[in-house]
Formats: sequence, C-alpha cells, structure tokens
Amino acid sequence: MNTLSYRTVSVNKENANKKWYIIDAEGQILGRLASEVAMILRGKRKPCFTPHSDCGDNVIIINAEKIVLTGNKMEDKYYVRYTGYPGGRRVRNVKEQLKRKPIAVIEHAVKGMLPKNRLGSQLYGNLYVYAGTEHKHQAQQPIELKINTIK
Repeated sequence: MNTLSYRTVSVNKENANKKWYIIDAEGQILGRLASEVAMILRGKRKPCFTPHSDCGDNVIIINAEKIVLTGNKMEDKYYVRYTGYPGGRRVRNVKEQLKRKPIAVIEHAVKGMLPKNRLGSQLYGNLYVYAGTEHKHQAQQPIELKINTIK
C-alpha cells in the first residue's frame, strides 16, 4: 500500500518570504493602526505563520505626526517616564508628545501589542516610522497598504 507522508513546514527567519509594506498614517486612528501593524509584523495574516519565529513582514509608516486619537485622548492620555533621580518623574500628554516626538507615539503603541520576549524585540526591529512623507527604503520597493481611514 502506498502511503504519502505529509510534513508540516516550520517557517524560520531564513525561509520566510518577507515583504515590505508602506502605510500612510494620515487620518488613521492610533490603536486600530497599531493593531493592524502588529499583526503584519508578527505574520499572523500569512498561511505559513509560525508562532516561535520571525516570519512577519517589514512595515514602513509615514506621516506619523498626522495620527488621530478618538475622544479626549489628546489631553487625557499620558506617557510617563522616570529619569532615575528623586522627583524625576516626567509626564507628557499625547499632544505634547506629537509635537516633540511624533514617531514615539506610534512606536509605543505597536510595541505594546507585540510579544514581551526576545521575539517581540526582534519583530519590533522590522518597524520603521517616519514623521514626514520621506523615507529611505525605496530600494526595497514597498507595497502600499490601505487601512480603513476616518473621514
């Protein structure tokens, strides 16, 4: 009797077919954009998803300063950091953070949606965020990806 043996292919970093995507953040809601980007970085939309390896794609986000937050989050949401000195707690709301470091707002949201381990740090390295429309990844020929926008 002829039996066929089927083997499950475990995708790793070397044989993952990685693509480059570019997303325009203008008019996008921060949380919805971050969750979509985290799914793409992780590779969960691919049929060859392997949970323990970096099989996701690379993502470029442009126009980070034009991100939108719903409700009163521009004034009510805070980013807190600590300098390490007594009384060194520093607090900024989203509006101040967008003026000073618009890239950090999107990076913080996406990083919070990735795994909290070495794989998450590796996946985070596949994210490239730019405040304006210019980026330095034309050689990779990124595919433009449309995500639902608010009107």
